Amino acid sequence: MAQRVPVSEACGPAASKRVSRVRVAVRLRPYMEKQDEKAEGPCVRGLGPQSLEIVNWRNATETLQYQFDAFHGEQASQQEIFLSSVKPILPHVLSGQNASVFAYGPTGAGKTHTMLGNPEEPGLIPRAVREVFSLVTERERESADWAYSVGMSYLEIYNEKVLDLLSPGSTDLPIREDKDRNIVVQGLTHTPIDSFSHFHALFAPASLNRTTASTKLNQRSSRSHAILLIKVVRSLKRPPYRQQMGKLYLVDLAGSEDNRRTGNKGLRLKESGAINLSLFTLSKVVDALNVGGAGRVPYRDSKLTRLLQDSLGGSAHSVMIANIAPEYEYYFDTFSALNFAAKSKLIVNRPFVREAVPSYAPTVPVKRPRDEQGPRAASEPHRKRSKEGAGDEHDGDPGQGLPCSPPVSSVLERLLALEKLMMGSPERERLKLLKAVTESRKEIQELRRKQQEMESRALATSDKAAHPLHRKQSTAARPKKQQAVVPPLQVLQPVPPTSVCKPLLCASVKSQRFTEALEGKENKQAGSCGSEGDWASRLDPTMMERSRQQILNVLNTGTLKELKKLQLIGDKKAKLILGWREIHGSFAQVEDLQSIEGITAKRFSSFLKANVLCSVGK
Repeated sequence: MAQRVPVSEACGPAASKRVSRVRVAVRLRPYMEKQDEKAEGPCVRGLGPQSLEIVNWRNATETLQYQFDAFHGEQASQQEIFLSSVKPILPHVLSGQNASVFAYGPTGAGKTHTMLGNPEEPGLIPRAVREVFSLVTERERESADWAYSVGMSYLEIYNEKVLDLLSPGSTDLPIREDKDRNIVVQGLTHTPIDSFSHFHALFAPASLNRTTASTKLNQRSSRSHAILLIKVVRSLKRPPYRQQMGKLYLVDLAGSEDNRRTGNKGLRLKESGAINLSLFTLSKVVDALNVGGAGRVPYRDSKLTRLLQDSLGGSAHSVMIANIAPEYEYYFDTFSALNFAAKSKLIVNRPFVREAVPSYAPTVPVKRPRDEQGPRAASEPHRKRSKEGAGDEHDGDPGQGLPCSPPVSSVLERLLALEKLMMGSPERERLKLLKAVTESRKEIQELRRKQQEMESRALATSDKAAHPLHRKQSTAARPKKQQAVVPPLQVLQPVPPTSVCKPLLCASVKSQRFTEALEGKENKQAGSCGSEGDWASRLDPTMMERSRQQILNVLNTGTLKELKKLQLIGDKKAKLILGWREIHGSFAQVEDLQSIEGITAKRFSSFLKANVLCSVGK
């Protein structure tokens, strides 16, 4: 497991600085007359190697001045920017620390040109990688105790999806945090490289896989954030075989866009929204870091800020190159970029060396004296005598205890390191532990002896010596439980229904009793309610027709509440009747009710019987 080592301990007394502020350099793109339609001239100009001024948009007669770590004017070359801003942080990568360089600014301000450049004038990325290999060669020449290995990974964040540029067929890769709290991308391709030419052979085709498109402001606008990771591992060839790992992040951010000027539509508009959202989250992270305190820093709100967590407020030496444009058309974009850069230079990082001891470090076997190879359960005086004898032998001849080891300084150092690892606890501590275990066993045996004595005394004084631990069964007769007497069922004579109903009974009870009284004993013997002809023939035809007409009027003109008052019509059936009435119009006859879903002929007969009898009962 990797551990944090203070910079002062890992790099010597000269590296006593434990905090590192984010360095900010501003680069001004050359003035382009084609983009200045009104011929207003530049709105930004440099005042010195570290300062510049911009016209105040509230008052054109005033200017606003900014102070940064470096200002590169229109005539600055790629080499000047690299030497002054990027090269000083690269040696930290070879010492097990992290470093990051990222370009920020609006679209069309020259970020990609700053990071990639062209074959005639390479950008910061190829210059930084070439310098890393030069430093590795120089360090290996100075000291043969350390071995170096270099690897690379290349990804882009497109529409909030992490894509591997070295493996174009990859899908969205998840971002994780390992056991050492380092931010890693799961499944990202990591390729070892041994020279700059090897790096260029992999980086050039991978850069073509990056998503780009044309807008009104830029013919080849980057539609994603690109991050190149260079990992340098330094391993010590002698004990304790330490490993130090440093990472270099080279980031080319996509530019913020004003869709009114870029003319984005469709997919370009969606891409622009994702870019602006991630950059807005980046500004919130910077604001939260400047406020300080124990407040939440929204690193997880965007995948870009999640990957840049180590660069902003983390443990990396960070450099930001803010690219701006001088034309008035870019005035507000330039003004926002300068304000963001001014806030970013206040962020303080705390770098440290990432160091680990691998589990596969070679070990040298140690031959122990014969008197120390006895059983661990030996007595304490015997152990003391063996320890004193071994001490006398070592005092007489230091090399006698190691007959198989040659008197070589490197081998002795390995033996000492191995002895420290194996002898985790001293001999005295082990003897104390054995003594404590022996005393505990004696106490347990004494307690068991006392328990046996107490049991024997209890047996001698007890009258029930034969069975001291068994309960005697009681011979007393238990009272029997009283059984409940259930009387036989009595058959009651049925009470004939009365024809007079109480006024408090509901309409349904009235109609039921009226039907029973009307049908008489014949229907009871049949065991059914009878068909429509049986009960309808006993009613007055005039009364029957009047009841049907009342039901038809309610079906055609009744509201939901009035329909629910009908017998056998609930809320669902009432809503179905209203829907049918809106589609097909009024019911021509009561029998049309069978067209409603769920009302069969048998159910309609029961509905008609219940409502007619209820109407007659009233």
